[in-house]
Amino acid sequence: MVSVVTPTYNRKKYVIKAIDSVLSQTYKNIEIIIMDDCSPDDTFKVVSDRFSQDLRVKIFKNETNLGFPENLNKGISIAQGKYIARIDDDDFWSDNEKLEKQVNFLDSHQDYVLTGGGSIWVNENDKEIFKFLLPEKDEYIRKRILSDNCFVHSTAVFKKEAFELAKGYDKKLGTDCDWGLWLELGKIGKFYNFPEYFTYYLKWPQNVSNSVARDGYKTRIKLCNKYGRYYPGYWTAFFLGGAYYLHSFLF
Repeated sequence: MVSVVTPTYNRKKYVIKAIDSVLSQTYKNIEIIIMDDCSPDDTFKVVSDRFSQDLRVKIFKNETNLGFPENLNKGISIAQGKYIARIDDDDFWSDNEKLEKQVNFLDSHQDYVLTGGGSIWVNENDKEIFKFLLPEKDEYIRKRILSDNCFVHSTAVFKKEAFELAKGYDKKLGTDCDWGLWLELGKIGKFYNFPEYFTYYLKWPQNVSNSVARDGYKTRIKLCNKYGRYYPGYWTAFFLGGAYYLHSFLF
């Protein structure tokens, strides 16, 4: 079984579309775990009402807001699948054979722990902004992953056993917790990105503040220092992160 885990917070307008894109997959041996992180709107009710008759969809609501990483960890601890798939509550998958392709790959390549694919960025009207693919093979991903997050979170499928060995998402990394997890998983097994587009990613119009961006650049440097001995390109990644961080003070 594949367990598809979706944390959600105030996304009743979008989360139904995300779930429908999962249910449209050709691979049917799935469960969908929706983790409502104490949304003040009626996201929980909207999802419950829509999917109450579908036993594959399981929705949980936290009594208090846990935050993104801890909510994900809680959802995956509930999951029964051999593989964990991720989709964010405001994204939706673009390829109905996505899961089938990734499961077949992981089943036939036992030394791999994580697969992903490309992304199509869209606005709130589903109009395409741009699309991109990421490094495909393990050797190329390893050369780049210290400098850049080489996996789109909503395309990722990974082994639950490896996730547990990696001790899950690090809550100290906030929204960069996925990048930290990939770096841990890479110590356990190999990486692969399909040269195909697997998800639509909703690009929100609001700008990221310099202070938030600065925190992200600091995280880059922390990850670089923590994992530099496991991956090539330490100095490139370190100086790139430092340059971004310093640049954030200029505007």
